[in-house]
Amino acid sequence: MKKKIILFAALTLLMAVILFMAWDMFFNKPADKGNPYAYDLKAFKSGDSSKIMYAEVQHFSPGLPAIHGIACDQSDRIFICGDNGVEIYDHAGNRKNGFTVNGTANCIQVDPDGRIYLGMQEHVEIFDNTGKQLKKWKTCDKDAIITSIAIAGKDVFIADAGNKVVCHYDQDGNLVKRIGEKDPARNIPGFVVPSPYFDLGTDGNGSLWVVNPGRHRIEKYNHDGDLTFTWGESSMAMEGFCGCCNPSNFAMLSDGSFVTSEKGIERIKVYGMRGDFRYMVAGSDAFVEGTRGLDIAVDSKDRILVLDPEKKQVRIFTLKKP
Repeated sequence: MKKKIILFAALTLLMAVILFMAWDMFFNKPADKGNPYAYDLKAFKSGDSSKIMYAEVQHFSPGLPAIHGIACDQSDRIFICGDNGVEIYDHAGNRKNGFTVNGTANCIQVDPDGRIYLGMQEHVEIFDNTGKQLKKWKTCDKDAIITSIAIAGKDVFIADAGNKVVCHYDQDGNLVKRIGEKDPARNIPGFVVPSPYFDLGTDGNGSLWVVNPGRHRIEKYNHDGDLTFTWGESSMAMEGFCGCCNPSNFAMLSDGSFVTSEKGIERIKVYGMRGDFRYMVAGSDAFVEGTRGLDIAVDSKDRILVLDPEKKQVRIFTLKKP
């Protein structure tokens, strides 16, 4: 009899616990406080407005259905590429010319002779400013994703995000060498490219600078393919880069300093020649949340031209007057 009483009491207690848990689950839910592990960037997007030293002075809207790349020539003409076309503007944003292309141009560059280089997914096409095709290079690789083009003299450098490598070509489209492939013996760690944001450029001395986006830094290479300098750090702070792959794009000012753009935390910043943070050009509140592909060009007056694909605008920033 005593065992039956103990068993009954245990079963009663168990049922009470089960009923309490059910009530607590279905009728006593606490207020939703959100996911404590969510990747919330709002606190970091606010930034420090005192560091913003540039002002947006002008913007204009290209006519292409989608815009992907921007470049300036030596006369400060502005070249825009995107879906099925190229548009050419003067420095004031007045449309001067344009032409159609067969497909999507992901990136654009203009050489000193006015030839327009377009990255068309896995190959390069070259045009004059009337839209006449001058040359179509052979496919880089069937898996290539061309995301950036830079020109220094007779050297053409192509960023291939698909194969995570920089291809060095001559002006005739002949491959000279591959740069940046992992090589521990030469102290080259290799590019980490988690998504198709892989930018490069050259400075006034013809040196090659390449974003290693997964490592959150910019790397300098000589024409022999040697890694000679790096700068950048992974950090949620304003001075660093965060997310899967940043900076997403960059350009260089006349004094050799860098202008960078980011996604995730949408912002434009300026760093010195050695990678020291200087100031903000524009913070996240200047962009639609989720904006990606903020390509950058700099003209001869050091105006910063930002291609904003979400607003479908070219936005021009200059240093604030004292």
